[in-house]
Amino acid sequence: MGELYDFEHLECVHGWVGVFEMNIPHGWSKKTLEDLVELDVEKLSELTPADFLFHYLDISSASQGRLTIPSLTTSFIEAPSRARKIVRCNDVLMSMVRPNLKAFALFNDDRRTCVASTGFAVLRSKKETSASFVLYSILSEDVTNQIDALVTGSSYPAINSTTVRSLKILTPPKEEQTKIAEVLAMVDQAIAQTEALIAKQQRIKTGLMQDLLTRGIDEHGQLRTEQTHAFKDSPLGRIPVEWETDRIENLLANVDPAMRSGPFGSALLKDELTETGVPLLGIDNVHVERFVDRFIRFVDPEKAQALKRYLVRPDDIMITIMGTVGRCCVVPSDIGLALSSKHTWTISLDPERYRPYLACIQINHAPWVLSHFAKDEQGGIMSSIKSDTLRSTVFPVPPLDEAIKIESRLRALDAELEVKIGLLNKLRHQKTALMQDLLAGRKRVTDLLELVAA
Repeated sequence: MGELYDFEHLECVHGWVGVFEMNIPHGWSKKTLEDLVELDVEKLSELTPADFLFHYLDISSASQGRLTIPSLTTSFIEAPSRARKIVRCNDVLMSMVRPNLKAFALFNDDRRTCVASTGFAVLRSKKETSASFVLYSILSEDVTNQIDALVTGSSYPAINSTTVRSLKILTPPKEEQTKIAEVLAMVDQAIAQTEALIAKQQRIKTGLMQDLLTRGIDEHGQLRTEQTHAFKDSPLGRIPVEWETDRIENLLANVDPAMRSGPFGSALLKDELTETGVPLLGIDNVHVERFVDRFIRFVDPEKAQALKRYLVRPDDIMITIMGTVGRCCVVPSDIGLALSSKHTWTISLDPERYRPYLACIQINHAPWVLSHFAKDEQGGIMSSIKSDTLRSTVFPVPPLDEAIKIESRLRALDAELEVKIGLLNKLRHQKTALMQDLLAGRKRVTDLLELVAA
């Protein structure tokens, strides 16, 4: 079982046809959550000493089966009044506030100084119940559907302890509960390991990006250093003497100003949008170094002809300027006819002066760009960036042949990241499928384990 999270095997397992097609498999029973756990067993009293120190677990501490315990403690007198529910090892925390967000987690820690918010139901498993099985059950699609039907409130949706107790759980004997939890925990372990690899790869990319875009690559393909190459001062710090720095506005393509992309402003009203026609691109199309080709807003083709200055061109860069500001991606070469909305700033760079990909990764990650945006970011209901701020953003400008080498090096890291992200998505999909099958008894975990071992 130690290598069960080799998912070449688990993928094969998922395709196996189980022997039980009935709603309730042999040996299983439908129980309420109250049959399986005790609810909110221990609470702090009002007589608790004022200087009693504990780790306070609020709703933000839990997310989709994961728990973050704060490193700092708080005293009873300083803690929020809702810090009342004592948590012990193997208790399950289930948020009753906005339960659709699934702030549920297993408290798997021996510390006896942790206290949860009253927004949690603290579930303590009875003798014949596996705590991990309880966690996976309340995360399941079946329980989610029950909660959705019972939740009250629209602006502040919630459930109460009576609802929690009444949730129905399809329950096998404890030995099988434990094995189901073990299989799903192994999937979670593989997911966590893959997420850690992705995070590490992203840190490597960010560090290498900063090195490549301030030090560059010499004729031998090595990073320059001040010990071996000549550097000079610049607004961005020390850069190679062969390089320049320049503002975005000086790196634009030689496009007729009447045809230059930019925000719509008031050029297009909401009631002028149509159900089909020319796509109107916005924030939802622009992710970090990824263009999302999902189109939900359109402009009448005749209207689009009058708005040619907002046309989006292949290899333009799009930057979000409202809401989640500063995300950037490169427009794909097969974009076709499309327009840029007022929530994005879309520019064409001079291909002989600057590479769109390098501009994009700097806008997303470079500290010199992020600090420039933060300094001029506008507050209010929605954050925003002025076009003058974008125009005045300064980039390091290496010679074009070196810029191509830098881009190639960074794209190779992107390719490695894409492979790992693809694996992560595959693992998450497999977990969802396994949860549905194992927790419904459509596939019996005892038979699955025998099949994997064979």
